[in-house]
Amino acid sequence: MELEKSKGTQVLEQLETSEELELPCHLILLDDDSHTYAYVIAMLTNIFGYSREKGFAIASTVDSQGQAIVMTADKEKCLEVQNHIHNFGPDPLMEMSTGSMSAIIEPTK
Repeated sequence: MELEKSKGTQVLEQLETSEELELPCHLILLDDDSHTYAYVIAMLTNIFGYSREKGFAIASTVDSQGQAIVMTADKEKCLEVQNHIHNFGPDPLMEMSTGSMSAIIEPTK
């Protein structure tokens, strides 16, 4: 009987450290000087389906605070959406824009 308890404890310890119990992550959009508000709003509307008003609010936060959380989800979903942001392309309204915006992933605390 004692041996069975020990095995059960080992299994519980494995579950506690498994990726299935990983904390959700934040996908954070970073500010830069190569994209207009119109670009940010269009990107957020296209990728997330956010309203123009919500897109403008997030663009304002990115502009004033240097970054904004655009979503919180499991790491796999954040990676998928981060890829969409990184592949959205340059801002056609700015000649100096040579690529997409940047977004990072951080675990929630």
